[in-house]
Amino acid sequence: MEADIKLGKVWGIPIGLNSSWFLIFVLITWSLAVGYLPNEYPELGTISHWVLGTITAVLFFASVVLHELGHAYLAIRNAVPVRSITLFIFGGVAQIEKQPETAGAEFRIAAAGPLVSVLLAAIFGAVWLVSRNVLWLAAPTLWLARINLILALFNLIPGFPLDGGRILRAIVWKMTNLRRANRVAMIVGQFVALAFIAVGIVLMFAGNFFNGLWLIFIGWFLRNAATASFAQANIEQVLRGVPVERVMAQQWEQVSGRMPLSTLLEEKVLHGGPRQYFVMQDGYGVEEIDHPHGMLTMTDVTRVPRAQWGVTPAGKIMVAWEDLVTVTPATPLLEALRLMTDRNINQAPVVENGRLVGLLTREHVLRFVRLSSELDM
Repeated sequence: MEADIKLGKVWGIPIGLNSSWFLIFVLITWSLAVGYLPNEYPELGTISHWVLGTITAVLFFASVVLHELGHAYLAIRNAVPVRSITLFIFGGVAQIEKQPETAGAEFRIAAAGPLVSVLLAAIFGAVWLVSRNVLWLAAPTLWLARINLILALFNLIPGFPLDGGRILRAIVWKMTNLRRANRVAMIVGQFVALAFIAVGIVLMFAGNFFNGLWLIFIGWFLRNAATASFAQANIEQVLRGVPVERVMAQQWEQVSGRMPLSTLLEEKVLHGGPRQYFVMQDGYGVEEIDHPHGMLTMTDVTRVPRAQWGVTPAGKIMVAWEDLVTVTPATPLLEALRLMTDRNINQAPVVENGRLVGLLTREHVLRFVRLSSELDM
């Protein structure tokens, strides 16, 4: 879930809004201003209802950010990098870059968010207790105390990837192993998601259309998230401890920097050649095979107008060697894959002592994952 609007950073972690967040923000503000506040505090007046509704919605999403920061803080304390925190239509998500190394770390990170929400519920509840006669304080704080408690309890539902599902996975992991924990968490998560959908359908037929539709959307999201999280967890488990040299290709294609793009496509690519080529300065001499001058990919080719392919040499549009993202044979495969994801590239030269010794591509990684899963290695 990527952020479309950047809000800033906390502990070096970018915090942002996905565009879908605006829809839920408007819906919550509207429901507070025309539903909860007029029913509970009619004496405040319409303008006050809308002002308080907006402020309360902002404070609610601030509470969601604090919930996610609870996860992030414990993740950092347990040496798990956090890429970002994003608010979106279903709340918030802290995107961590890798799985925790131990069941204990998984448990602590997962439990931190609900714990923060319970603490916020207690704080807002205490403010309400001492300010019940001050309506401008009582109205938002009572609602925020309730909603933070609901947020904590909802997240403790044992449906992966909710916090409760991650806590369940940590417990099963501690008692058995990570592979079984992933499977149990995914199965329970799918069951919980289908339960949300079923309840939503019942509510819709019972006349509560909006709440039923919302539960169906939540169930659909949880089902997709559980499947994606399970796949990611399996990939990380397969790749854990595997070095790049075990997966990299030790042979690669090279072309002359003077070769026109049209010739490259006709003689190489269209005859089953790869999508990336190391570019040599003059030709194919053995003396420079370990020291290319750059790399050319089909992405680079597509940036050149077709009419200029015949007059554009490979060396003109290649990515220079010094600008390439490289890895070593000993680099952990998970680290290499994250590096390629962060830089939005599909391949990385493998270099040792300044010499090219291999090529790693996403296809190599996916083939290794697929074969490992089939053989249940």
